[in-house]
Amino acid sequence: MSQSRPSATRSGRQAAFGFIFASALMTSVSFGLMIPILPNLIRQLTGGDTAAASDWNVIFATTWGAMQFVVGPILGVLSDRVGRRPVLLISNFGLAVDFLFMAFAPTLWWLYLGRILNGMTAASFSTGGAYVADITRPQDRAKNFGMLTSAFSFGFILGPTLGGFLGDINIRLPFLVAAGVTGLNWFYGLLVLPESLPLERRLASFEWRRANPLGSLKLLRAHPGLLSLAGVGFLFQLAQIVLPQVFVLYTIYRYHWSMSVLGATFLITGVMGVIVQMFLVGPAVARFGERRLVLMGCAAGALGFAWYGTASNGWMYLLGAPIFAFSGFLMPGVQGLMSQRVPPSHQGQLQGVNQSLQGIASIIGPSIFGLTFAFSVRHEASLHLPGLAIYLAGGLFVLAFLLAWGFAHPHRPQVTVEPATAS
Repeated sequence: MSQSRPSATRSGRQAAFGFIFASALMTSVSFGLMIPILPNLIRQLTGGDTAAASDWNVIFATTWGAMQFVVGPILGVLSDRVGRRPVLLISNFGLAVDFLFMAFAPTLWWLYLGRILNGMTAASFSTGGAYVADITRPQDRAKNFGMLTSAFSFGFILGPTLGGFLGDINIRLPFLVAAGVTGLNWFYGLLVLPESLPLERRLASFEWRRANPLGSLKLLRAHPGLLSLAGVGFLFQLAQIVLPQVFVLYTIYRYHWSMSVLGATFLITGVMGVIVQMFLVGPAVARFGERRLVLMGCAAGALGFAWYGTASNGWMYLLGAPIFAFSGFLMPGVQGLMSQRVPPSHQGQLQGVNQSLQGIASIIGPSIFGLTFAFSVRHEASLHLPGLAIYLAGGLFVLAFLLAWGFAHPHRPQVTVEPATAS
């Protein structure tokens, strides 16, 4: 009898993680569907004015990041109080409704309101991360966080492709498909998702001082090394903004790539990232530990961006992709180290803080890299640095490496508590 119980426990954890992985995959696919569609729909609702559509697209992106900043900590602390299951289910249901709202939005302002609601409900990613921490042993968390990240990466490979195909049929069809996919995910979770946080591990009460974005950041100062690790994660998130912000413009400007080459490059680099996150993070953390995983991720990001910014032709650029793919080691290692430093009742708050920092990166990153790229192009005759924005992103990885070198150390509690079995 004593031998069968651990097996059942592992089986329950695997089933619960399977749902979280599927949830992350389906949600990221539903978001990816909109990538090629939302700017065109905005343009349609502004009467075909491309300049106005570009301005509104920046406003939409900034607002979405602001919602992540504000709501992420609230949902994280709420999940620490009432449990992960209700927050995940309500957020998934709300996300499906939001997509329907945007699918039928008659004006730009209705679409903007839908984007606000979308950013609020999408902030439940933090609760998914807390769920993974609940059901995973500390030494296995980096591996499972890597798997979770791979689900997001894979979804953003598949989503834009499907979005472009469906958008050619009808520009609002991707929103309806996203609503259907998210709704099915909610129904599936309603039937099978167990709760991962037992009553005895929950917060005694919901406190706004923990849940508001600024107050939630106090958690980072309450545990040794947590603030520095969060800084490493923030620098990574900020550096990553350079890719969606300037990649297309940079490669067209410098290498004269066609849309088909751009699409193939998205696919190739995306698949490389998924391979690293899904299949290599686990063996690497077992062999090297979380600290070295983070340092390798920082080094790969810095070297990869240096290569991208220096490459004189398209083939040279592509040769840097395998190097940059290993930057996927960074966040699973950081999340694994951070989750070791807080008790179960604060895992939701911790993931909410991480999502809030990601929201800040999403707010400031587009302006930093977009304006830097524009400056380098305007002064190309004197600077000869079209890759200046990419070099800047590589510099952020160097800063992350230095910060991680000083503070990315494992933290092992004196008393090890077996993670909860989802039940």
